[in-house]
Amino acid sequence: MDPVYGSGTLLLIAAIAVAVLLVLIIVLRLHAFVALVLVSLGTAVAAGVPVADVPTISIAAFGSTLGTVALLVGLGVMIGRLLEVTGGAQVLADTLVSRFGEKRAPLALGVASLLFGLPIFFDAGLVVFLPIIFSVAKRFGGSVLMYALPAAGAFAAMHAIVPPHPGPVTAATELGASIGLTLLVGVVIAVIAWVIGVYVVTVTWLGKVHVPIDDSVLTGGREVEEGDRPAFAHVLGILLLPLVLIGANTVLTTLRTNESIAAEGGLVDVFVFIGQTPVALLIALLVATYTLAIKRHSRAEIESLLNDALGPICAIILITGAGGMFGGVLRYSGIGAALSDSLADLGLPLIVSAFVIATILRVAQGSATVALTTTAGLLSAAVVEADPSSLQKVALVLAIAAGATVLSHVNDSGFWLVGRFFGMDVKTTLRTWTVLETTLGVTIFVLALGVWAIG
Repeated sequence: MDPVYGSGTLLLIAAIAVAVLLVLIIVLRLHAFVALVLVSLGTAVAAGVPVADVPTISIAAFGSTLGTVALLVGLGVMIGRLLEVTGGAQVLADTLVSRFGEKRAPLALGVASLLFGLPIFFDAGLVVFLPIIFSVAKRFGGSVLMYALPAAGAFAAMHAIVPPHPGPVTAATELGASIGLTLLVGVVIAVIAWVIGVYVVTVTWLGKVHVPIDDSVLTGGREVEEGDRPAFAHVLGILLLPLVLIGANTVLTTLRTNESIAAEGGLVDVFVFIGQTPVALLIALLVATYTLAIKRHSRAEIESLLNDALGPICAIILITGAGGMFGGVLRYSGIGAALSDSLADLGLPLIVSAFVIATILRVAQGSATVALTTTAGLLSAAVVEADPSSLQKVALVLAIAAGATVLSHVNDSGFWLVGRFFGMDVKTTLRTWTVLETTLGVTIFVLALGVWAIG
């Protein structure tokens, strides 16, 4: 629709909407899903969208976001659950620690967490790896942070920028970026950012902050007997399978675009199809089910395991859908276009604006997911107008994720999770985890600037 108000009024409405959203979440402790839906509806009415059209527009934006996010997140968390209960995580950690050796045990734990972090969420991955971290820490001694931070930082890096995690999927969807390309570039950036912003920082600085080992937080997480665990190559193959399929899709699609191969072809069509991100994850899930789980659990147990895996992600999926609703309202009402014009007037490059806005929202309300979805919605119109390349859109997703990662503090659930699990008080958690998240986020942003320049 044509904007009802001028740019100044629309920007004021946007600012009030974000402020109200933060008050609802931070001060009134309203659930982020409810707050986003409420603010989305209120923003649409305030911006002059006909009242009769508000529900239709809001639901359409909510549904279009969920159509992508729910499918990828659901499949990803199922894969992670199967790897967890069959001992795949333990195999990754044990194998890598034995091969890297004692001096490189933190590196081994980090690499194992990066691999396992592909399909599994930050908090779930950290819970699964807790007994492994404490076991290695007891074996080699020293501060538990030397082993805990590389693992926790690896899960944070993968969760922040690599699909099928909900934040990057939502941001990519809102900005029109290819999810497959975001995954492939995101994996590379996550590994590099982890090495620089997490591992190096830990072994040279943060890991030397002495925190004694306290495994009293463990609540009886079961460990799979060694004889029942899958082989390392088996687990690694399942994790890499979707990456290979998606990579083949990206290469073949690029060759078709460049007219290096025919635009149509039966075999190529098959590989393009199975390389679509949802299809690739579905294939990986089926392979994991029938090569890992079916040998160790009954079909009824497998159904229960997969069903239980979906429960904890319900809130996250709904929040991302509501964030998509907010973004859709901003675009439809003309607020996104007004923000785009204002950013151009300020002279800030689009990628810098993405990082700054996400950082402000992250610091203000704590949730990385809310920061990601809100920032992507705010910038979606500016991205359409700027018409960046496919690679530059991915760089914008990375920049938003970087801003949504930095400065984790007391309003972030991850802050308390890490502090509680590893026996740190608030001051120590601020000195270590907050610093680590910031160095990780800044490193991601610097790498995103490089991707933007290349694109």
